[in-house]
Amino acid sequence: MKEICEITKVHPEVVDHVQARMADMTEVANLFKALADETRLNIAYALTIEEEMCVCDIAAVIGSSTATASHHLRYLRDRGLAKSVRKGKQVYYSLSDAHVYQLVTIAHEHAKEGAEDAKNIPS
Repeated sequence: MKEICEITKVHPEVVDHVQARMADMTEVANLFKALADETRLNIAYALTIEEEMCVCDIAAVIGSSTATASHHLRYLRDRGLAKSVRKGKQVYYSLSDAHVYQLVTIAHEHAKEGAEDAKNIPS
């Protein structure tokens, strides 16, 4: 089956309806760009398991230096996906809110389902 229409016929009422309701997706694209990096996504996922972690623990979880972990955490924080708090000589990070938690966990569940579905496709 071809994945394109066999004829070109634009439905103006549908196009007008959708265009009138389209939102600026720039910030949404930036959010997904931030999570598109596997290291940052692993950090975000770790923070769905443990609500708050210090930079040293996150570095150990992702197998990196504290400088590398700190760089990625700062990137997430600067884009509103994580927040930080200093406690004495350590800095602790958590996800910024429940929306970020939901995005990461839903994406993980979706990816797991996709992998399971791919296994069940007959060759």
